[in-house]
Amino acid sequence: MFNFLHTFNPSPILATIGPINLYWYGFFILLATLAALTVCLYLAKLYNIKTDIIIDLAFWLIISGLIGARLYAVLLELPYFLANPLDIFKIWQGGLAIHGAIIGGLIALWLFNKKYQQNFWQLAAIVATTLPLAQAIGRWGNYFNQELFGYPTNLPWGIPIDQFHRPLAYFDAQYFHPAFLYESLGNLAIFLILISLQTRLIKKQRLFQPNYQLCVISYAFLYSLLRFSTEFIRIDATQIAFGLRFPQLISLLIILFCLGFFAHKIWRKIRKKITIE
Repeated sequence: MFNFLHTFNPSPILATIGPINLYWYGFFILLATLAALTVCLYLAKLYNIKTDIIIDLAFWLIISGLIGARLYAVLLELPYFLANPLDIFKIWQGGLAIHGAIIGGLIALWLFNKKYQQNFWQLAAIVATTLPLAQAIGRWGNYFNQELFGYPTNLPWGIPIDQFHRPLAYFDAQYFHPAFLYESLGNLAIFLILISLQTRLIKKQRLFQPNYQLCVISYAFLYSLLRFSTEFIRIDATQIAFGLRFPQLISLLIILFCLGFFAHKIWRKIRKKITIE
């Protein structure tokens, strides 16, 4: 696969039907959505949650996630989009921010739970488990758009980038770090960890109320750690704050929150043990 990436020059267009172009980006977004939905339905069945509930929730999450992801990306590059407002709607060209999708998804999940009176944390745990799988697949859309790559490299898995997509500072370079691949593989690993955690939660639900929050916080921690790390090699334009790229700063804040959550849980267990003794 690495040799293929090193020699292949991707095109954003999957197929052309008359005047209509079908894009790889849209294909991978669709594939990611279907894969995540399939796993959601599987987990819901194990939790004895009705299929209709998951289908309805998926509709809410897809719409709100896309809107949130696009709005977040637009805000990060607001001067450009103010000058080119029609480009806001060209999502096939890329520009969907995962942090925005998560915010939009949380809002939708909260509203959905309020309307249908479901277990918020249980549904959140299911969604959090499938989200990194969707991210792992969706990152390949970035590859075909040539929009998520890192610094120039001579490594054998470096990917060629067309001159049109190269930053001026690296115009003479040809091969770049496949940042999309690093994130894709990292998200796949996170998915495998979380699906294993879900298996334990499902087994434990017969004995006592499982800690669904643990699954959600684990996703937030692991993905934020991955994103914080991969941002060091990314060279796409973004805002800088406190010497960090903006996604790094957001990821760092989430990491600190998650560490505080874990520390609180551990302290509660210690206090409970001391009290019993």
